[in-house]
Amino acid sequence: MILLALFAGVAGAVSAGWSWLLDLDAHGESAREWAAGQAWLEHPLRAIEIAFGTPAMTGITVVLAVVLLVRGHRRAGILVAAVMAATALLTYGTKVLVGRGRPIWQDPEYFLHSNAFPSGHTSAAAAMSGLVVLLAVMLVRRPAIRRLLSTLAVLMWALVAADRILLGRHFPSDVVGGTLLGVGVLLLGVALYNPLPRSHALKAEPLPEPFPSARNLAVVLNPIKVESVEQFQALVTQLAAESGWHEPRWYLTTVEDSGTGQAEQAAVDGADLVIVCGGDGTVREVCAELAGTGIPVGVVPAGTGNLLARNLEIPLFIRAAIDIALTGQDRAIDMVEVDGDGIEPTHFMVMAGMGFDAAIMEGVNEELKKKVGWLAYVLAALKGLMFPAMRLEVSVDDSPFTKHRARTCVIGNVGSLQGGMNLLPDATIDDGQLDVVLLYPRRFLSWIPLVLRVVTRRERNAGESVARMTGRKVVVRASGEVPRQLDGDTIGLGSELRMECIHGRVLVRVPRTV
Repeated sequence: MILLALFAGVAGAVSAGWSWLLDLDAHGESAREWAAGQAWLEHPLRAIEIAFGTPAMTGITVVLAVVLLVRGHRRAGILVAAVMAATALLTYGTKVLVGRGRPIWQDPEYFLHSNAFPSGHTSAAAAMSGLVVLLAVMLVRRPAIRRLLSTLAVLMWALVAADRILLGRHFPSDVVGGTLLGVGVLLLGVALYNPLPRSHALKAEPLPEPFPSARNLAVVLNPIKVESVEQFQALVTQLAAESGWHEPRWYLTTVEDSGTGQAEQAAVDGADLVIVCGGDGTVREVCAELAGTGIPVGVVPAGTGNLLARNLEIPLFIRAAIDIALTGQDRAIDMVEVDGDGIEPTHFMVMAGMGFDAAIMEGVNEELKKKVGWLAYVLAALKGLMFPAMRLEVSVDDSPFTKHRARTCVIGNVGSLQGGMNLLPDATIDDGQLDVVLLYPRRFLSWIPLVLRVVTRRERNAGESVARMTGRKVVVRASGEVPRQLDGDTIGLGSELRMECIHGRVLVRVPRTV
């Protein structure tokens, strides 16, 4: 409200024609004369004017609001549309009310005759810049990317503001007024309509509890996966209290124990629900330890791949994921037991791989991964596209081994893998079956049509490039040692993986079905 009051004050001063304001606005003429003397500036300034004009900003607003709605951020999408619409309407209304003419030092070739106060370009740019900063703080986890987006948003506003003065379209007070109006409307909108999602269980009937629950909550947290442990703990504690859970017990993972010991202790301490926050590795360890106990696991994805969460339609927005963990419904999903040469018997929840896909995991630059997330996997994949072909033998459900050549072999418990690629479209996480796909592109450029055929299921003419199998037990043997991975974590070189799907072994909290 303070900014809007200041805006009203500036508007009143403009209407009254106060001398000190006119003296300030006179500096706009010298700025325009300087820009006119720089011939190279004319075209960039005109391009900025067009790029951030009303049609362009309307298009940007519509696209941003639609993307937010589609991604499940309904309240944020509504806020974007409402703030930009309100800013445009108030800008137009104030222009009519104040009735200030344009500066006479405009370029005669592009002279504008409409009212000047406040600058519509600047008010829209200020509101959009503020929205981008707000959304970055809400939705972007990586500090480097969040700072980059916020900096670019502020630079966008500064560029537009300078453009209006250097082109002679507006007086400096018009730009100041536009900025105050845009930011003021944004802050008022946030105060009146919180963009954070509400609990998805508010309008749903209470879920029946087959057994009495003491509402004891435990949280297993990988502390390096959140920006601030204290802020995360405060958020979980607040949402837990609002949902009727007791204050949570906290179990932090360590380098030596990535979740197994913490999950075991939580069960011993009488937890009725265990929330795990971390990457796919931490989630896998906690789920495996609580398998068969009847204690549900709430997943708060904080890694790079977050494959289990994606396949269970758990939102990647931390606050929404916590809400699902506290108020969602339980779903029994499969777990896969696995062993092989050089590894202790272990398990996975999402996928195992041999060959090219495991080589990608090995080749990821960890420092780059921390900064840009999944893009680090893309760069690693481009480097290793011509991973040498492997000679493999595959047995499904104890049947005789069949021989194959492949650059990668993926055994999945789910359909969607890294990057959202639906590599195993028939796979579901609770069908008691494993799905196997082997890919054998013969040349570098063969990857593109092969991947397109796989994801679109148009494999009729794929020949020996694609092979698929399904079964409860799968054994894969390579003629030599090759890279291997489980749920995106490398497990070293080896020549064999033996896997068995255990049906409905783990209870996981998922969004309620309507």
